[in-house]
Amino acid sequence: MHVSTTTRRSGDREYTATLLRRSYRQDGKVKKETLANLSHLPPAAIDAIRRVLAGETLVGAEDAFEIERSLPAGHVNAALAMARRLELPKLLDRSAGRERDLCLAMILGRVICPGSKLATVRTLSQSTLASELGVEGADEDDLYEAMDWLLKRQSAIEDRLAARHLRDGEMVLYDVSSSYFEGRTCPLAKRGYSRDGKPGLLQIIYGLLCDEDGRPVAIEVFTGELHDDKTLPSQVSKLKDRFDLSRIVVVADRGMVTKANIELLSETDGVDWITALKAPTIKKLARTGVFQPSLFDEQNIGEITDVAEFPGERLIVCRNPLVGAQRARKRSELLAATETDLAAIADRVENGTLQGADQIGLAVGPALKRYRMKKHFQITITDTTFTHTRDTAGIAAEAALDGFYILRTSLTETDLAGADVVRAYKNLEQAERAFGSIKGPDLQIRPIHHRLEDRVRAHALICMLSYYLTWHLKAAWKPLLFTDEHRPTSPDPVAKAVRSTSAQEKAQTKRTSAGQPAHSYRTLLTELSTQTRNTTRLHGHNATFEKLTQPTALQAEALDLAQHAPVVVVR
Repeated sequence: MHVSTTTRRSGDREYTATLLRRSYRQDGKVKKETLANLSHLPPAAIDAIRRVLAGETLVGAEDAFEIERSLPAGHVNAALAMARRLELPKLLDRSAGRERDLCLAMILGRVICPGSKLATVRTLSQSTLASELGVEGADEDDLYEAMDWLLKRQSAIEDRLAARHLRDGEMVLYDVSSSYFEGRTCPLAKRGYSRDGKPGLLQIIYGLLCDEDGRPVAIEVFTGELHDDKTLPSQVSKLKDRFDLSRIVVVADRGMVTKANIELLSETDGVDWITALKAPTIKKLARTGVFQPSLFDEQNIGEITDVAEFPGERLIVCRNPLVGAQRARKRSELLAATETDLAAIADRVENGTLQGADQIGLAVGPALKRYRMKKHFQITITDTTFTHTRDTAGIAAEAALDGFYILRTSLTETDLAGADVVRAYKNLEQAERAFGSIKGPDLQIRPIHHRLEDRVRAHALICMLSYYLTWHLKAAWKPLLFTDEHRPTSPDPVAKAVRSTSAQEKAQTKRTSAGQPAHSYRTLLTELSTQTRNTTRLHGHNATFEKLTQPTALQAEALDLAQHAPVVVVR
């Protein structure tokens, strides 16, 4: 049997017939017989019949290909595209090599799926990251060796970042944080003030230098018991000597700038600063009459001077009524909670179940310390009695300063107007956001498990570089995120920041201006990871081929933004 296609013309019309025919012999002659008219069948069906009659074995579409493995690829492609835009490999080292590729893998691995080095090894095999960077088969020992290689290049890396983002006269943000440590063997791990709420664990301190926009430039790790202010001198030296900046303005938190540090900054040529006064100092200024809160009933910003205590400096007083109301409400709640605890102790004393001045004092101490309200209560204790009253005068004096903060700066009015000084100090939130990302679900620097001092430092450097990549991804993806794309600048620097109309619409509708669902940074990465790279085998063959699944509109836009976002590259 065979398929025969014939064409004939009748006048101006042409007719095509496809027939299933049989050839046979009869009386020594070859004859043909039409078994069926196939003309009504679709061309694909006719082709299939012709191929079967020719001896081919046909396989159904679902059996023709076998997908051997699917690996998440979309988030890897986006992160890698941004890393290449940032010339991150060149930032690590000018020369290509396996160590550089492994370090890049650890940086990208922490961006797409943060975890320990053992978890990073699994991430490499559970995504396309290893094959994209050519580090298949790497284990945790390879990663540790790469970390040692990376730490030797930290100074060069930071120098290149500083060359990209720091200019003479620009502001540099500096802040510190801490992260807890699992174990007891690392020399850097000490007990200190825990910002993680884990005072029983050892910790490390690390200071982060950022440019004015919040991009990280350098990180340094200190022992866990070190006070914040002790970390600043090394940063000033780094900015002046290593980065070769002739003039800088350091913006630092109030806990960083002590009298000794102010003297250091003042004695260092080309260094100015912006910081804030601590609460006890503000109370002292109010008590001595240098600062009068009543003068700010009708205004929320003003400048004062105190030549004796702050010679050559400007003091800028700010009053935020919203912060004041929040502090008043919180104080009221804490006072009430403390009174509840003290009342329970008073009942025990009255009932005779708690006696003796020493025993009553032991019970009262923790109750006052619990909410830090000891300063607002007057306590009287005897062997058989216990009374407590609020210090109304002290509470009123503190309440009068609710919502006030005072900035101090060495910059003159010509250098920077008072309103811009406030904006500069409030911009320190960019460094706080960096810590939120490094310590939070984005990058998860904690808990720290490394036992060797150099490995801890390398771990912190990897997290900083991962945040550098994350910062740029978030900036590029603003149209897809809930983030405000065009945050307006308020004419009143003290007032609460406002969001743009487009950002408010995104928050209300949960959709972008293009009508797509708006995402957080992490959910967008998760969405990108659903684009996979499939390894497929042909039926009856050993050969395989790889192919990315078709991206959704959102995935395509996110990758395009990562590939084409404007960035600063190495000069």
